[in-house]
Amino acid sequence: MSVKFLPDIGDLAEGLGVTGIAALLLLPVFAPVIARVGKPITKTMIKGAILFYEKNKEAIAELGDTWDDIVAEARAELAEEKPMKSAKPIE
Repeated sequence: MSVKFLPDIGDLAEGLGVTGIAALLLLPVFAPVIARVGKPITKTMIKGAILFYEKNKEAIAELGDTWDDIVAEARAELAEEKPMKSAKPIE
């Protein structure tokens, strides 16, 4: 049994089909166009995320404070429960 490092061209062409082969051949032509169109879209999405964060910064900080309070309360409750479990019952 031999190990194949490269796929059989016939199998590759069958798997990709005409559309896949055409896409591979035209990729170098369309890659710069896709990059030119994609960059402004990506930049617009990043700007929107920044604006969303800036508008909601206070709410996000408040949510963080609330989360910290809940975690502190849970830890305090756990600290109170530990001695109760280890205490011996009164006879």
